[in-house]
Amino acid sequence: MSFSGSLIQNAIYIAQQPPEWPISSDDWERAAEERLDPGAFGYIAGGAGAEETMRANLDAFRNWRLRPRMLTGNVTRDLSVEVLGLRSPAPFLLAPLGVLSIAHAEAEVGVAKAAASSGVPMVLSSAATHSLEEVAATGAPRWFQLYWVSDREICASFVKRAEDAGYGAIVVTLDTLTLGWRPRDLRHAYLPFLQGEGCGQFFTDPVFLARLDKPPEEDVLAAAAMMLATFPNLGLTWDDLDWLRAETTLPLLVKGVLTSDDAALALEHGVDGVIVSNHGGRQVDGAVAALDALVEVRDALPDAVVLMDGGIRTAADVLKAMALGADAVLLGRPYAFALAVGGQRGVEELIQNLMAELDLNLALVGAHSVRELDRTWLTRA
Repeated sequence: MSFSGSLIQNAIYIAQQPPEWPISSDDWERAAEERLDPGAFGYIAGGAGAEETMRANLDAFRNWRLRPRMLTGNVTRDLSVEVLGLRSPAPFLLAPLGVLSIAHAEAEVGVAKAAASSGVPMVLSSAATHSLEEVAATGAPRWFQLYWVSDREICASFVKRAEDAGYGAIVVTLDTLTLGWRPRDLRHAYLPFLQGEGCGQFFTDPVFLARLDKPPEEDVLAAAAMMLATFPNLGLTWDDLDWLRAETTLPLLVKGVLTSDDAALALEHGVDGVIVSNHGGRQVDGAVAALDALVEVRDALPDAVVLMDGGIRTAADVLKAMALGADAVLLGRPYAFALAVGGQRGVEELIQNLMAELDLNLALVGAHSVRELDRTWLTRA
């Protein structure tokens, strides 16, 4: 499958005027900050503590340099990947981001429509404002992300609903069994769930609704409080994965792994893949950068299905992660900023431009496919 980044680039130059939409990740972020109120922007852009982990995620990519190869005859190039039966025309997926309704009214449905039009899959969050059934109706290629709340019956209901709605895998987030200390949110006393934002999976779930005295539309604060009460779940152990594995025949991935030991334990308990992630620096301040953890996990488990997220901003970042062993990466904050700026159209524009940048970079480094990249294409800075 060939995608021409030159066509996208040339169209901008031929127009002889600045493009309608932002170009770089930084441009999207600045434009989003202008449009969003401080609480909403801080929730999307912020991290835990002093935000050292956020910075480490970005800095880790600067520690590697690409080694271009000349005259390889790569007239056509292939950006596509396939992971556990999920195909993408690009080596990235849209990461599970909760509460996207604070960015734009189209929220997860807008993102899903962009995923459907581009073919780039999305991973829908448990903390979405739109239900998993609404998102499925868009036809987007998709996986479902599960926050493992303290009520097993709710978890089982979510998994069953995802199966029935045609989601291709379950992605279990392991690193958010309670919320991290997030100063930006605390300064604004900003927790959007209390207004019913990000509660869509719960407010449409028959098991959860049966727990309430009144339906959410009659008492949204009580319903939101009930949902939040299910989140601290620090008693979970690896043995609990055996129960979840038995609940579904879908591929099961765990997200939030940062050590090779944990990745090996996950595989021992029947998961089909691991996503190396520190939640974009939103949970443990001072934690290891996701890219550095990817190196450790891939070295220890050369044959495992391994994805990563955290700090992906440019095509070079994607290529470096692929060369260091990722089967694909997940793109997070940039598409949330694009959604804030332009809804579905903004996300489509971001995806198109990142694919164009990827194709041009792949051409210039001399590769024919993102799948051929390995560490021989890199050197330490």
